[in-house]
This record gives sequence, C-alpha cells and structure tokens, in this order.
Amino acid sequence: MLVIELPMLTSVLQKEMESDVVRIALESENKTHKKKLLEEFVWAVYCNGRKMGHSIRKKHLCDDELHVTQLLRGVSTGAGVLPTLNHKKSSDGELTYMRARFERVVGSKDSEALHMINPDGAPGPKLSIFFLRSY
Repeated sequence: MLVIELPMLTSVLQKEMESDVVRIALESENKTHKKKLLEEFVWAVYCNGRKMGHSIRKKHLCDDELHVTQLLRGVSTGAGVLPTLNHKKSSDGELTYMRARFERVVGSKDSEALHMINPDGAPGPKLSIFFLRSY
C-alpha cells in the first residue's frame, strides 16, 4: 500500500474531476536510483499540468487513516464521506474518500502510472496518477 497526502483541498480535486480527466503527476528529483521508484520520499505534485506543491510518502498511517482503512476494508470501489475518528482534527468532522481499482503500467525504473478502472466500464471521470523520477 502506498499513501501520499496530496497538497490540495478535496474541493479542488473534486472540481478537477468534473472535467472528466484528471492527471496527477508525482515527480521525484532524487539524484540516486538506489531506491525503487515508489519508495521515493519527497514528490512535487502536479494536477492537470499545474504545480500544486510538494508531498511526502507516508511511512505510518495516523489514527484517522487507520480508521478509514478498516472501515473501507470490504469496499472495492466507491466514493463518499465518513466521520473522522477525531472530530477536533477536521473542521466539520468528515473525511471524503475515494477507493478504486487501478491498472499499473511500468514504463521503466523511473516511470510508472496508475490508471483508474471504472467498474463494468461505467462512464465517469478518468483518473491517472503518474510517478516520475528525474535526474
């Protein structure tokens, strides 16, 4: 499992998804290639070509993230809102989630992509996440 917290508000991502195509690029500028690509720690984040900021790969999940993981254990696909475990961390006590299946495409040791698979070919937004390492 790979957890990366994106440096954007959920409302911004939801607005981007209304356009039907969302491309998130995570770019690592690590000068060494000793690690596997998805083990990189710091990522520059771009959404549909616009730089959104930087993010880090999380090594350990916080209590809220563990709680959500347990709640969604039996869910294969879907999106919605869940109550947070600790209402003080969130202004409204809710957490928006999206869970989907992805096709993984490995281009090289320095590039991979995850393409969301809509269930049963149902129409909906197309989400792709690209992992790139530049030297």
